Amino acid sequence: MASTPTLHFTAPGLDEKTAARVVELLQSRLDACTDLHLTLKHVHWNVVGPHFIAVHEMLDPQVDTVRGFADALAERIATLGGSPQGTPGGLVGRRPWDDYDVGRGTTQQHLAALDAVYAGVISSYRDGIKELDDLDLVTQDMFIGQTEQLELFHWFVRAHLEDTGGRLSTDRGEGRG
Repeated sequence: MASTPTLHFTAPGLDEKTAARVVELLQSRLDACTDLHLTLKHVHWNVVGPHFIAVHEMLDPQVDTVRGFADALAERIATLGGSPQGTPGGLVGRRPWDDYDVGRGTTQQHLAALDAVYAGVISSYRDGIKELDDLDLVTQDMFIGQTEQLELFHWFVRAHLEDTGGRLSTDRGEGRG
């Protein structure tokens, strides 16, 4: 976020400066979850090829869960006295990542792209968890719970990319995987 959010009040026990930083962290995760649930739905609509139905049906519960995360994050922002920003233009203007670039594609193309998306989202959640350790344990707990579920979904995606030896088809020898 470019500027410090304006707070109308904050939760008891949090000073305004701390609450403003927590709201910034929450907004970044709200943007990520909004983008992620739309990306997952995009994949759901555009995946083709072998294992289509397995991937197609795997994604709807992920969409629903991540959409619920976005709602919880927005409500936490409001609880801390902030104003959640949920417009598409605002999200695009704030996000530091590129748009998902696979259109109609095979299950393996989409799953490889989702592997990278989930890795980025989870890494940024973990960064937030570390920072929240000194700011707000209530919000940290929310991030931890959401990270647990995101890691499970990431495992579901990676299971389609992995061989019996544990090597990912997306591993290009760059130490990832």
